[in-house]
Amino acid sequence: MVRFKRNPTGPGRVIDRRGASGSRGLKIGGAGGGAAIIIVLLMMFLGGGSGLGDLTEVLAPVQAPSGGEAPLDPANDPDADLVGFLEDVVQDSQAMWVQIFQQSDLDYRATDLVVFNGLTQSGCGGAYAQAGPHYCPFDERVYLDIDFLEQLQARFGARGDTAQAYIVAHEVGHHVQHLLGVLDELNRIRAEDPDSANEASIAVELQADCFAGVWLSTLQSGDSAAILEQNDLQEAIDAAAAVGDDAIQRETTGRVDPETWTHGTSEQRLSWLMKGFETGQPSQCDTT
Repeated sequence: MVRFKRNPTGPGRVIDRRGASGSRGLKIGGAGGGAAIIIVLLMMFLGGGSGLGDLTEVLAPVQAPSGGEAPLDPANDPDADLVGFLEDVVQDSQAMWVQIFQQSDLDYRATDLVVFNGLTQSGCGGAYAQAGPHYCPFDERVYLDIDFLEQLQARFGARGDTAQAYIVAHEVGHHVQHLLGVLDELNRIRAEDPDSANEASIAVELQADCFAGVWLSTLQSGDSAAILEQNDLQEAIDAAAAVGDDAIQRETTGRVDPETWTHGTSEQRLSWLMKGFETGQPSQCDTT
């Protein structure tokens, strides 16, 4: 398992809404760096994914409950250790990005992780379980239904805490893209050149995978507060393969339709995760 040998130093927190009133309304069933990095990223013809598709359109019509944040009692919370682990990942991955931004004389603005069950309110409207983990640029937060991690293991075979860490680091990568104006570029492409929208969406999702791989490389290099133990990387590899468009379509519909892909194939996602891990350089994450 990924083991934290010291407390992470980065910003960010977990906002726990699992105990909020009405939160189960839609319950599902089953570092490298340098001054050139930011310039390279800004010049990329990418855009910015916000999780599983164009959530600014998908989530806006949903009316979520307005219940307040009501953390569960840790003493009676079976997922207390998991939530603590996810917060460590949020903070450690952002510690890397703080350093990279500082090297480019830029200020890094942190994101938080909202964990919930079923349905909650977000700046994009309603955040719900069926959307999967996603990033909302309007409130600059990552949203994760805690039960998704169980589904990832049970239905898609992506087991282990490194798989969970990869998912969170991927969504933090979307926050970085938002700060760089990359998500705005994707929205422009969607509006002005719809025929290129899927290709641009895939490019940005693969870049977020690469960014996650860069963070995982810091667990090997010693720059992270955590370390990779035996077989940890394989867990992340399995998760990347499990969430490829082709793998998800094959599992959920029994057929594969490349024209509808928005995140990339299993092979592509695995390849870019490993490129980030092997190079440790965000500047190598040019997926165009």
